Amino acid sequence: MRAMKFVVVTGMSGAGRSSVMRILEDDGYFCVDNLPVSLLPTFMQLTEDSSEQIERVALGLDIRGGREPLKEVANVLNGLKEEGYALEILFLEASTPVIVKRYKETRRMHPLANGGRMDRAIEYERELLAALKKQADYIIDTTTLLIRELKQEIDRIFVAEESFCNFYLTFVSFGFKYGIPSDADLVFDVRFLPNPFYIEALKPLTGNDSEVYEYVMSSDKAGQFLVKIKDLLDFLIPNYIVEGKTQLVIAIGCTGGKHRSVTLTNALCKEFENTEYGCKKEHRDIEKDRLRNICRSQEK
Repeated sequence: MRAMKFVVVTGMSGAGRSSVMRILEDDGYFCVDNLPVSLLPTFMQLTEDSSEQIERVALGLDIRGGREPLKEVANVLNGLKEEGYALEILFLEASTPVIVKRYKETRRMHPLANGGRMDRAIEYERELLAALKKQADYIIDTTTLLIRELKQEIDRIFVAEESFCNFYLTFVSFGFKYGIPSDADLVFDVRFLPNPFYIEALKPLTGNDSEVYEYVMSSDKAGQFLVKIKDLLDFLIPNYIVEGKTQLVIAIGCTGGKHRSVTLTNALCKEFENTEYGCKKEHRDIEKDRLRNICRSQEK
């Protein structure tokens, strides 16, 4: 049997399956979308026997195959693995509010909605896919991922073939005066740290500037806070993984989201960026004070 790699791309409708299929196609995979489950064994055998130089194949499967065929997927995939096919399963998921938002933006209906409430259809689909998710080799939560970040993850797994852990960390800096991020799992308040806002030379800068970073981190309290939060996350993450969680959003807040929160978010992300977990940072409010000042000056 020729050494051929098969990747099954499945998961929640609206979680990014079509985007992943396009990414894999650009990466040189031969892609087939929405192939009926019953035809999978025949298709894979024909592909193996083909004289064409096909080495990597991506197969897209979703709920549109119907409820009953979906129940058969796990058995079919297990059978193919037992036959010796090099088969990996990528499962994509996202939070219900984000999936609802994506469908509204595209003005499409969820395949299980049937004119009813979309959020209920999404939760029902989540139940139907629970068994398939447990069988997955890779799970990616696309709730907070941009397309370019999703591409980086896909390339890392299926092109560079780097080690992958089904857990993604997102560190978000924010300003309390603009509200707490709605998707935050953990929220930490760093307003107890020395504030660069009151230093004239540092006020116009941000936590991305070395002067502000060094000023904030030179505080003993900042160093202690970083150590304690790192220790807490080292304890929490493995326990969240055991419970099936695939993503953790850690929000770090100060007054305006420009100096202290940005500094600590950068420092925390640096602690985890070379670990087995996926990791990214986002500075939600870093420019808001500047933009507000511009608007005020224009009003005058």
